[in-house]
Amino acid sequence: MKTTDVLQYLLFLVLLLGASWPLGLFMARVYQDRPCGLDRILGPVERLLYRLCGIDAGKEMGWKTYAVAVVVFNAAGLVAAYAIQRLQGLLPLNPAGLPGVDPFVAFNTAVSFATNTNWQAYGGETTMSHLTQMLALTVQNFVSAATGMAVMAAVIRGLARRETDRLGNFWRDLTRSTLYVLLPLSVLLALVLVWQGVPQTLEGSVTATLLDPAVSETPGPDADGTRTEQVIALGPVASQVAIKQLGTNGGGFFNVNSAHPLENPTPLTNLLELLAILLIPAALCHTFGVMVGDRRQGFAVLAAMTILFAGFALLTMQAESMPNPLLAETGVASAPSLEGKEVRFGVAGSSLWAAVTTSASNGSVNSMHDSFSPLGGMWPMLLMQLGEVVFGGVGSGLYGMLVFAVVAVFVAGLMVGRTPEYLGKKIEPFETKMAALIILIPPFLCLMGTALACVAGPPGAVSNPGPHGFSEILYGFSSMGNNNGSAFAGLTASSPFWTVAGAVAMFVSRYGLIIPVLALAGSLAGKKRLQEGPGTLPTHGPIFVALLMAVVLVVGALTFVPALALGPVAEHLDLFK
Repeated sequence: MKTTDVLQYLLFLVLLLGASWPLGLFMARVYQDRPCGLDRILGPVERLLYRLCGIDAGKEMGWKTYAVAVVVFNAAGLVAAYAIQRLQGLLPLNPAGLPGVDPFVAFNTAVSFATNTNWQAYGGETTMSHLTQMLALTVQNFVSAATGMAVMAAVIRGLARRETDRLGNFWRDLTRSTLYVLLPLSVLLALVLVWQGVPQTLEGSVTATLLDPAVSETPGPDADGTRTEQVIALGPVASQVAIKQLGTNGGGFFNVNSAHPLENPTPLTNLLELLAILLIPAALCHTFGVMVGDRRQGFAVLAAMTILFAGFALLTMQAESMPNPLLAETGVASAPSLEGKEVRFGVAGSSLWAAVTTSASNGSVNSMHDSFSPLGGMWPMLLMQLGEVVFGGVGSGLYGMLVFAVVAVFVAGLMVGRTPEYLGKKIEPFETKMAALIILIPPFLCLMGTALACVAGPPGAVSNPGPHGFSEILYGFSSMGNNNGSAFAGLTASSPFWTVAGAVAMFVSRYGLIIPVLALAGSLAGKKRLQEGPGTLPTHGPIFVALLMAVVLVVGALTFVPALALGPVAEHLDLFK
């Protein structure tokens, strides 16, 4: 591991943590309906949207009403995304003349983008028209991210308020998340990306003359079979890339995602896109601290996330920096493996992106995780399996970590023989049951989906037999069961089995968690706030940070170590036979 690689990681963390502080304070003002600096410009637009939609933005909701609004709105978006894909052959802005998307792939994609997963069982530039990319997928990138942020705001209010059954108004939280946070940041990032060379056009393609004519198996334009030209797909790329990163969505305009030079052309775009992935999840920790009236609480959660992330990122880079022992036996000069990686990013840049994207339920990639070493692929996989709470998705990562905080104080209460409390709220049986349900659903989906695929999955879906093939299946369901969206290559996931099973996993993982999360918030909102006593566990100090990280790691280890032993660990041991 080179010193320059470690310095690159440290620079990234410094920039991330520095930028998260002012953004977190800004978002706190947005959710507290305080002046935020954009009111004069966007306030009239916000009020117009409420009038057009017939929304009484001042009417607050209980948790059940809030949950119904979340599910109904997202279900409507899912249906709309599916219809646009199926009808795209009849719709405009389709310069390549692409037909309607296969019904199973369209269903999987609609669920994927509505749930903020962005798992892609298709190649973007060869499957989706410009209209579909913009109207179906990019719109869902905005509203699915805003949904997670709205639920997060409701959970924080549940912790901050006392003796009430009101958690806010979903439509207001959704609108303000989109209008004041996601949209301005996306416009700014998209403009920078265009400046750096990312296309933003309605043209379908451009033809480039090859510097080195290539021989192709398919007939070429020249008599000798060589190809002297290449057709390069274009489209409204920058706008989709901006929100896919900021909203921790991850779905690429092109099939190879952020490894494509038109999605991620320069070192500057690589750095900015990496920062964009974690910026809002990190900033929301500060938002949490401000909204509950104790900024130390936000710092504690952010510290736990940052330490866990830094550890996994370094482990990934260390694994990828080691030479392949099988090559060393042949006398080949030892060097880090660049298989599946872009040379312009190298091992450090590829490893950092792998850790960032799997910690943040983003799913975009700038290298092929399938080509990583066994342990290099295991650490990003485990980051997903921890529940996507090490930063996690926008909104969902924070409320997921707060659920682990509830479990942590419950464990601490058992250790000292006192009723557990978090932010002055008693943690009683109902809250414990909801927290357990939230923590157990994703592992159930991951492990049961993997078992089902191994037993009844379509033959030929996995191109690599043995432990690596098992890792591909386990990674796929870990990604879908935690709403991440990244994948190992080598897994053919466009069959009816994979599209339907994956859609079920993504849907249940998203809304099967949101409903109990809101139930937990509603229960906490109705409680009195207790005064701290000598037996109260401080939840803002280093002891609690360590306890919180221990709970996250222990739950992940107890759940997934047996499965990991069958996949990446077994494959790693095979290298030393």
